[in-house]
Amino acid sequence: MVEKASNRDRAVELRKEGLSRSQIAAALGLKSGGGALDRWLKGVPPPEWTLRSGAKDELRARAIALRKIGKSYGEIRQVVDVSKSTLSLWLRDLPLTTEEYELLDRNLRTGRRTRGAANRARRAAKEAAAMSQAAAQIRSLAESELFVAGIAAYWCEGAKTKPWRTDARVQFINSDPGLITLFARWLELVGVEEEQVSYRVAIHRGYDERDARAFWSSVVGVPAERFMRTTFKKRNPYSPRKHYAEDYHGCLVIAVRRSTELYRQIAGWWAGIAAAAVA
Repeated sequence: MVEKASNRDRAVELRKEGLSRSQIAAALGLKSGGGALDRWLKGVPPPEWTLRSGAKDELRARAIALRKIGKSYGEIRQVVDVSKSTLSLWLRDLPLTTEEYELLDRNLRTGRRTRGAANRARRAAKEAAAMSQAAAQIRSLAESELFVAGIAAYWCEGAKTKPWRTDARVQFINSDPGLITLFARWLELVGVEEEQVSYRVAIHRGYDERDARAFWSSVVGVPAERFMRTTFKKRNPYSPRKHYAEDYHGCLVIAVRRSTELYRQIAGWWAGIAAAAVA
């Protein structure tokens, strides 16, 4: 560490005496300038004689001026048409005041946020275009397709019997309006009477229950007055899941009364579908 400190001090001293980087490296017995010399000479301006004169002087001066007002290398290169390596050579030893460093840091952070927002917008546009193109391929839904889709949706998201809970009943819960609509239509398809169906909102405390009931009422086309009492879910402070007030409406629970036989049918239908898929 003593030798490194001595080399650093000697490098700065030689720089101030007007030596070039290659001359300093030779004087210190270094094979090349490398990263160590970059760190030692950071903030120490190069001697004038090492700077190229000629057509690029004006470009270099403009690059320095832009750097001092907080512009990134990328932003400077949009104005000053030089390579990144040339720009680095011009600016790596440029001394900046505390205010100039702070301005550069703020601009870099702002640039990262702006680029992040632009990237998210591009991704969202690509996703929307892909989804729109795919959605256009589904012109209509045949009863057979709805039948299979409803069974698959229930077996993924619906309540199922367990070794510790053997009561068989049909209950479907989801936060996706599309899945809720599909399952409601599926119940109609398999002949479930509307009087057998109950609806209940499940939502975290702190959100607008009335707004959630109105939202789900419009999704299933059933008056909110017909809904059962809302279930309030306990918030887990350690859960990484985030809910956003502007689009969070909780979940809707659709239950079918006296549905033991229907549940058994769903289980059998799913077993048949799964067997046919591997046949």
